[in-house]
Amino acid sequence: MIFAQENNRTIPKEDKVFAVNARAKAAIAEKGKENVANATIGALLDDEGNLVVLSSVMEAINRLEAEDYAEYAPIGGTPEFKEAVKKALFMDSVPGEEVRVVGTPGGTGAIRNVISNYTKSGDSVLTHDWFWANYRGICHEIGRELETFEMFDAEGGFNIDDFAAKLGAIAERQESAVVILNTPAHNPTGYSLTDEDWDKVIAVLREKSAGCKITLFVDIAYIDFAGEEKEARSFIPKLEGAGENVLVVFGYSASKTLTLYGMRCGALVCMNPSAEIADEFQKVMEFSGRTSWSNCNRSGQVVMGKIYEDPALLAKVSEERAAARDMLLERGRAFEETLAAEGVKCVPFSAGFFASVACDDPEAVAAKLEEQDIYAVALAKGVRISVASISKDKCIKAAKAIAAILR
Repeated sequence: MIFAQENNRTIPKEDKVFAVNARAKAAIAEKGKENVANATIGALLDDEGNLVVLSSVMEAINRLEAEDYAEYAPIGGTPEFKEAVKKALFMDSVPGEEVRVVGTPGGTGAIRNVISNYTKSGDSVLTHDWFWANYRGICHEIGRELETFEMFDAEGGFNIDDFAAKLGAIAERQESAVVILNTPAHNPTGYSLTDEDWDKVIAVLREKSAGCKITLFVDIAYIDFAGEEKEARSFIPKLEGAGENVLVVFGYSASKTLTLYGMRCGALVCMNPSAEIADEFQKVMEFSGRTSWSNCNRSGQVVMGKIYEDPALLAKVSEERAAARDMLLERGRAFEETLAAEGVKCVPFSAGFFASVACDDPEAVAAKLEEQDIYAVALAKGVRISVASISKDKCIKAAKAIAAILR
């Protein structure tokens, strides 16, 4: 560092994902997008490599007035947006517990403010060992550590035993803890916890929260691309059984669900039996929002409000999104099945934007893929492919290339 202070952070020269994406774009400019597979980015592209923006969402955007763009949004979000988020998240299963909604600029700010408010400096945050790399960056930025549990057991199911052990160790030494579970349609594997997995997770949370306040952050950024919409939400009512000493918080991303990536529109939604705890959540989240980004993008909030106030428009959005979801699942299954035919196991995949393959030297595998104009992201335990950003044919090509490298 020259002028800036490190503050116990490891700051890379460049963001890994965006660096690989830049190389992929350079290759596309040179060789043509039909000859390059850019499987790096978490955005939905069609088979020709064009960004998918739901036309029904554009219909709502085209209804906006000038003040919908220009006026400040309330710190916690517009009332219409908050109601829309509750409708989007819970659908017909309205919780009997206290619920509060606070707007955020996408999911990243949501995660940052949960960790900041529900752990102390130096505390550990727990998540799975396959995880979005920015979780660690966020923790280090605000003086926390990220610990992981083994996500999968020997049979490829959710590893409840290691989850319980790692959470128990943290609960013994901290008065409060944050647990991040990214499901359904987990980034980077596409795995979704089953309802049976959730029953076990809730039992562990109830046990470990006896002497430690636990905040469960459920990162649901990809929930609307995780299968039929109501089925993907079947676990949510179960969380009402977590108890008062477990604060359940959902990280909702309209940026993803409405294909509004650049509008940076998201929300934090808490659920707890205690009105006092829920009110405190709203107060601290609005304070942290005010001191971090002040307030959020009003236009994105207005768009979501308009969609959920108009049943006909909402039906169009759901129909378009279902078609995109089917396309994603077809790509992901093609990737998984091609690997299997080549004798290589995919990390357990259910749905969503991403799929991954475990390997001993991910950086080397990713480098060899780049030699074939296939751009993927090297993780700590394997290589991630964005099935959201490449066609089915390119998913098959990527799977065959990975299998050949791993032989």
